[in-house]
Amino acid sequence: MKRVAALLAAALLVTALIGCGGGGAEPGAPEGATLVLDFQPNAVHSGIYAAQANGYFENEGMDLHIQEPSSTADSAKLLETGRADFAVMDINDFGIARERGLDVFAIAAIVQCPLASVITRDPTEIRTPADLAGKTIGVTGVPSDDAVLDTVLRAGGVDPSDVHRVTIGFNAVTDLAAGKVDAATAFWNAEGVQLQQQGIPVREFRVDDFGAPRYPELVVAARADGAGGLSDAFKRGLARGYEQLGAQPGIALQNLLHEVPGLNPSDQARQLQALSTGRAFSRDGDSVTSELDPRSVELWHRWAQGSGLLNPG
Repeated sequence: MKRVAALLAAALLVTALIGCGGGGAEPGAPEGATLVLDFQPNAVHSGIYAAQANGYFENEGMDLHIQEPSSTADSAKLLETGRADFAVMDINDFGIARERGLDVFAIAAIVQCPLASVITRDPTEIRTPADLAGKTIGVTGVPSDDAVLDTVLRAGGVDPSDVHRVTIGFNAVTDLAAGKVDAATAFWNAEGVQLQQQGIPVREFRVDDFGAPRYPELVVAARADGAGGLSDAFKRGLARGYEQLGAQPGIALQNLLHEVPGLNPSDQARQLQALSTGRAFSRDGDSVTSELDPRSVELWHRWAQGSGLLNPG
């Protein structure tokens, strides 16, 4: 099994070598490409928008169009049908898509650590994962939620069957605020920040602090027969965007706000601050980077298999 896991982890990192052609563009003109996001643009995408706003993709010969998804399932669908060259995907969704036969490869990391957590609304009553026993816990219904929740529960010595699990969709903030659930699976950089902004005391059990390894929650995927020739150019442009994010996060945030009118500057600043404080863009204490670490992918793969998210072997 170790050899199979290592082979798959290596496969995730392969950049396709097949070019997608010039499509009739004038010689020397930037080549068009589409990147679909995993969610509505927010602070976690600051490195992407820093690269776009400063012309780093264009400098690499790319005319990149960034597309917002209509649903969280868009990324895999658009890649599969050839309507997107690149897609930001949750690594767990990425792994499931590969198991289902989608021929995609991970080429970069948007963040270097898990964003998934179990968030509780009463930090005085629920101090450790052990205190979740017998509680009502909301999950979105996304497969990785159960893996995250089970991992945190087991870290506290709680059998996953000893909680009341309810599907609440993406209503963690409203349901926690209203007291409909005692805890919920959610992203600490998004829902966690929103709850704190509303003055609701919370406690976060981040999955990599309670049983899971540190792995890149969000990756950029490309089809094997699609973006090939542009993958290296995309990675170089993105890397420069992350250099900007690391050196001048405030300017990277302004790049995001300029490129996506309508975002709340205060909300995005708080989210970026949470990501920066949590060293979400840094790998093992190193500088901010979009480079994908093979070791962290291998550790994620083992955890995903052990938690039942992916098939073993």
